[in-house]
Amino acid sequence: MNGEKTSRPPAIEDHGVIGDMRTVALVATDGTLDWLCFPHFDSPSVFGALLDREKGGHFRISPDMERDGVVRKQFYWPETNVLVTRFYSRDGVGELVDFMPVGKKNAPREVVRRIRVVRGQMAFHMECLPAFNYGRDAHTVRIIRGGASFLSETLSLSLATSMKLETDGQRVTARFSLHEGQSVVFSLREGAPESCHERVMGHEASEVLFRSTVDYWRHWLAKCSYTGRWRETVQRSALVLKLMTFEPSGAIVAAPTCSLPEFPGGTRNWDYRYVWIRDAAFTVYALMRIGFHEEAGAFMRWLEKRIAELPDGQPLPLMYALDGGEVPKEQELLHLAGYGDSRPVRVGNGAAHQLQLDIYGELMDSVYLYNKYGAPISYDFWNHLRRLMNWLCEHWQERDESIWEVRAGKQHFVYSKMMCWVALDRAVRLADKRSFPADRARWLHTRDTIFEEIMREGWCSKRGAFIQSYESMSLDAANLLMPLVFFLSPVDPRMLSTLDVLRKPPAQGGLTSDGLVFRYDVEATPDGVSGREGTFNLCTFWLVEAMTRARVTRPDLLDEARLTFERMLGYANHVGLFAEQTGPSGEALGNFPQALTHLSLISAAYNLDRALGHRD
Repeated sequence: MNGEKTSRPPAIEDHGVIGDMRTVALVATDGTLDWLCFPHFDSPSVFGALLDREKGGHFRISPDMERDGVVRKQFYWPETNVLVTRFYSRDGVGELVDFMPVGKKNAPREVVRRIRVVRGQMAFHMECLPAFNYGRDAHTVRIIRGGASFLSETLSLSLATSMKLETDGQRVTARFSLHEGQSVVFSLREGAPESCHERVMGHEASEVLFRSTVDYWRHWLAKCSYTGRWRETVQRSALVLKLMTFEPSGAIVAAPTCSLPEFPGGTRNWDYRYVWIRDAAFTVYALMRIGFHEEAGAFMRWLEKRIAELPDGQPLPLMYALDGGEVPKEQELLHLAGYGDSRPVRVGNGAAHQLQLDIYGELMDSVYLYNKYGAPISYDFWNHLRRLMNWLCEHWQERDESIWEVRAGKQHFVYSKMMCWVALDRAVRLADKRSFPADRARWLHTRDTIFEEIMREGWCSKRGAFIQSYESMSLDAANLLMPLVFFLSPVDPRMLSTLDVLRKPPAQGGLTSDGLVFRYDVEATPDGVSGREGTFNLCTFWLVEAMTRARVTRPDLLDEARLTFERMLGYANHVGLFAEQTGPSGEALGNFPQALTHLSLISAAYNLDRALGHRD
C-alpha cells in the first residue's frame, strides 16, 4: 500500500486496474476512474481524463474536497484483480472497492463501485461525466428511477444507485455522508433503460458479486505453478496479463491504453490496444512457464485462424485488431491535450503495415513450446506454418523495421535476422519431433546461412559487441535475447563482451543507467521520431536473464543479476504494476500496464530463482 496527501493530477503510476477480459478501467488513488474504453479494449474511450482532464471524461468518488488532510492508500484484494482504495481522515476511514464482475454465468457486464465507511464518518462526492468516442460525441442525460442514463449516437450507459442524483445536462453528481458500517453502490452498465430501480444494489447484493469475483480470480490463480522467491510479484504479473486477454477469442493485447508518453511532454505516444504477434507470443511463453496452459491454447487457436486466412505469398501482419481484422489507420486526436500535455494523442497504429521479420521467430518459438508443453498442434496448423517458413526463406534477407518499429526507414537489423534464425530452427525441431513433412534441407541451409551472416556482419570487433544493424555501429538491447533463444551460448566470448559493453552507462558508450537499460541510444540512432524516452523495462529484465545464464563462467554476474532484478522491482507502482518505461525521476512512462514488462518479469523471476537454488 502507499499513502499520499498530494492534490496533483494522478500520474501514470498512481493507478490500479480492474477488468473483465474484455476491457479494463484505470482507477487513480484519488478515487477517479479516468480511463475506460467500452465495450472492448480497442473501442473508443468513455472515460479518458488520463489524456485530457477537461475533455476526456471521468467517474470520481472521493471524500468531500472541502476537507483537508485526507490520506489515500490503494491495494488489491489478495490474489485478485479487485481494487481497494482507502481514504483516511481525522473523522473516519472510507473504503472504495472497484471491480468488474467475472465468473458468474450470464452476469451483465458492468463496473461496480462500492463506497463504505469502516470507521467513524465521512462525507463524499460522486461525479460521473462520460465523454463518448474520445470526447467527440455529444450526449444527453436523463435522471430516471434508480439512477441515470447517458445517451450518445454510438453508445448509451446507465448508472444505477440508491443515491439521489443531480445533473447539469452533461454529468450527474451526488453528495452524501456515511457513518460506520454504511455503504453506497454505484453500478455502470451499457444501455439506456426507462428505469434502473431493479438494478439498484445494497451492500448484500454487491457482496455477492464481490465474492463471486474474488472466487473467480483466486480459483484462476491457484493454477500458478511458480513457488519461488518472488511469488506474489509473479502472481500479480500473471493477474495483469490475464486482464489483457480478450476472453471471447483468446487474443492478447499489448496494453489497454493509448498515447501515454514515452517521455513527459514528448511526441512518442502510441496506441497499444491491439494484438501484436510478438507481444502475444511472448505472453504465451510466460504464462505456460508458470502453469497457465488454457490461455496459451486459446491464443494458439486464434493464431491458427489468422494464419489460415493469410493469402499465399503474403507476409504475416505484425498486429491485428481484437476481431482479427486490420488495425485502424493511425490518426491524431487534436482536440485532446494529452497526458501531461504530451501531444499528439494518437489512436490506431501506423506501424501495422510495417515489415517486421522478427515476428516469425517469436511466433515459431511459442508454437514449438506450446507443442512441447501444451498440446500437440494439428497437421493443418503445421501446413500453414510450413507455408510461412517457405516464405521466410525467400525474404529473410530483406531490410525491415524490426521490433522497435522504427520510422526512419528499413535496415538490416541484427535482431530481426536472429529471429529469422529462430523461426527456422524451431520449425526444423518441430518437424523432427512430430515427423512432419518439411523442406528440411532448404530450411537448414537458410538457417545456417543466417547464422554465419550475423556473426560476420552483426558483430563489431571495434566495439566488442553485437550491433543494432549492419548499417550502424550502435548498440541494441534486443541483442540480449541471443542466449535466451539459444542463438549463442550465454558464455560465448562475444556474448560476454556484449554484456559488458551494454552494462556500461551511456556516457561510456553503453545502455545501462543504475541497472536500468535503454533499448538503444535515440540520439545516436535516428528512428524517425523526435524526442527522448526512458529506460525500457523489458530490456532490463532481459539483462537479468542474460546475466543469470552467464553465471557458469562468470559467477559474479549471478549476484549482479539478482541485484538488478530487485532494483527493478523497486520501480513498480504501489500495487505492483509496470508501464513500458521508467523515466529519469523513476516515474512510469508509456502505456500502462504493459504486457511486455510483466511477461519478461515472470521469465526473469523464474530463471533467476532456479539459478539461485537454495541459496539465501
